[in-house]
Amino acid sequence: MARARQARLAALVMAVTIVAWVVLGWIGRDYGWDPRYAFLIDFAALAGFAFAMIVTFRVWQQGRSNK
Repeated sequence: MARARQARLAALVMAVTIVAWVVLGWIGRDYGWDPRYAFLIDFAALAGFAFAMIVTFRVWQQGRSNK
């Protein structure tokens, strides 16, 4: 049950990160935000993806150790 919850969390973080990354990129381009904000958005997206990848890897490892 805990592994399924963690897997759902990783999937949710990935989905929200992708949508926020794209939407904020469009908004920034349309409103002419400074390029520094684009880098900030990109680094925040990388942090979200890294978190989701780490959680996914831990779920995968827990699944392998239970067999």
